[in-house]
Amino acid sequence: METILLIAVIAAFLFWRIKPAKGVHTMTTAQLKTVLNDKDKVFVDVRTPAEYKARNVKQFKNIPLGSDFSKLPKDKEIVVICQSGMRSKQACNQLKKLGYERVTNVRGGMSAY
Repeated sequence: METILLIAVIAAFLFWRIKPAKGVHTMTTAQLKTVLNDKDKVFVDVRTPAEYKARNVKQFKNIPLGSDFSKLPKDKEIVVICQSGMRSKQACNQLKKLGYERVTNVRGGMSAY
């Protein structure tokens, strides 16, 4: 019985960590490749400067997680990427709290790109 309860708790935790934040859209890396030249989107990479320098997509501006996101335009969709999708999820949550309406997280991050 304890084993089943433990498995249920672990499954619930994993689901909670993976599910997208309320009001945040997600896209795959394949979908990302089709919109990279869209001028109505702002592309933000929230990895560290060293990670960004090692490998990046030129359309993405490096603004590490924990930076001030309030200077980003609110009239454009913000597309956020990181290494795996976890930090970008946190950044998307911060953007929503700042009042950004159109926020998209790239599922899988640079690992999937």
